[in-house]
Amino acid sequence: SCFRLLCSLLIPALFLSGILCVCLVILLWGIRLWIQQRKKKLISAGKDGNQSLVVAFFHPYCNAGGGGERVLWCAIRTLQKKYRNVTCVVYTGDRDATGEEIVEGAFRRFNIKLTHPVKFVFLEKRYLVEASLYPHFTLLGQSLGSVLLGWEALLKCVPDIYIDSMGYAFTLPLFKYLGGCRVGCYVHYPTISTEMLSVVRNQDTRFNNAAFITSSPLFSKFKLVYYYFFAFMYGLVGSCSDVIMVNSSWTLNHILALWRAAACTSVVYPPCDVQTFLDIPLEEEKSNTEYSIVSVSQFRPEKDHPLQIRAFAKLLKETRLGQQLQLKLILIGGCRNQQDEDRVKNLKRLCEELGVSNAVMFRINIPFAELKRHLAEATIGLHTMWNEHFGIGVVECMAAGTVILAHNSGGPKLDIVVPYEGRITGFLAENVDSYAEMMAYILSLSPEKRLEIRENARRSVHRFSDQHFEETFLLSVEPLFK
Repeated sequence: SCFRLLCSLLIPALFLSGILCVCLVILLWGIRLWIQQRKKKLISAGKDGNQSLVVAFFHPYCNAGGGGERVLWCAIRTLQKKYRNVTCVVYTGDRDATGEEIVEGAFRRFNIKLTHPVKFVFLEKRYLVEASLYPHFTLLGQSLGSVLLGWEALLKCVPDIYIDSMGYAFTLPLFKYLGGCRVGCYVHYPTISTEMLSVVRNQDTRFNNAAFITSSPLFSKFKLVYYYFFAFMYGLVGSCSDVIMVNSSWTLNHILALWRAAACTSVVYPPCDVQTFLDIPLEEEKSNTEYSIVSVSQFRPEKDHPLQIRAFAKLLKETRLGQQLQLKLILIGGCRNQQDEDRVKNLKRLCEELGVSNAVMFRINIPFAELKRHLAEATIGLHTMWNEHFGIGVVECMAAGTVILAHNSGGPKLDIVVPYEGRITGFLAENVDSYAEMMAYILSLSPEKRLEIRENARRSVHRFSDQHFEETFLLSVEPLFK
């Protein structure tokens, strides 16, 4: 009787599930056809009568002024130079600026001049991808929010080729299966990584793993299950991409492990404006007692500016150099929003607590010319992010002629601060003590020895030039244009 009861419940349930699946497939197919009809209405013919190919970049923060934005504008410039029949579109949430102001900002900050106009599609729901909206389950919340933002973008403009250039992988199936687009992506940083899983597994406290979770085995296990589920979903959506570009060996290893799409994955180093920095004359240091240590990175939590300030305070306090030399730490970076501005206030408060306010300068959202001047005058270039995916700021410091001191992990360790022709190009450290010790060591070197390291570093950065990016980017995206 139990078996009969089970059958009487199971068969209708399976039948109902089948009907629902068929209805869902029909609904999705209907949506796809409807979107294709919208696309036909929106397509405009080119000047020669041929239809232009619409290539859309999903970059909600295209006016932010960081390394990811430099990749975006270089990619657009590269496509405009190579393909005459291409119309480039940028989906952005920067509604506080006009298209002309955004393009002008790209030229002012990155020295990138586009050869043709760009069409901007302004999105109203960018708040859906803000981390502050999701105090808990942030990764999942932002990813689902990106799908809704992607839907808004798709309704406003249906492209032929879609490229996610900011790491919103959950939008890829939306554009591929509903939009009927060929899809590609440039991955700066995996949304989830095996390191993140190990941090939770080992119950380490980090900026993305709160103390109340690390102190509870139950919460840690729950978060680990959540992370594994998210990693599975992330791998699923990412693997539907036709072309996958990653910015470093570190990112490549994670994306290969998560997305399992080696055949269409390649490393495309981000374009660093090395030539502009190489134009700075590399001269032997004048014998003086004034030295500046410069950091270039956006004021985001993962960049770990407190580590820089603590290490600098330790350097001043514990080394004899602190008494002999006039040292100053210059923190250069962009503030995207109120949270970043609050972060800067907290950093200034930390400087006061450690008694180093007089020796630490904050230079926020400065023009390119001022950035170049600070780097030209600096002795040490400082970078402290753990597992930085690449590190454009690291390359710029090396090209400008500073002695780089970066974190012993991620892109700097695997790709950038590596020996060139068997010679030292810079130094790596991991914590407050090792950073302070390494800064003291660099300052104790003779000017001749520092000059030798700076020259080695300069010779090594040609691998990260705009020209090299253009060549590798075009090779990678070629399948999208066939």
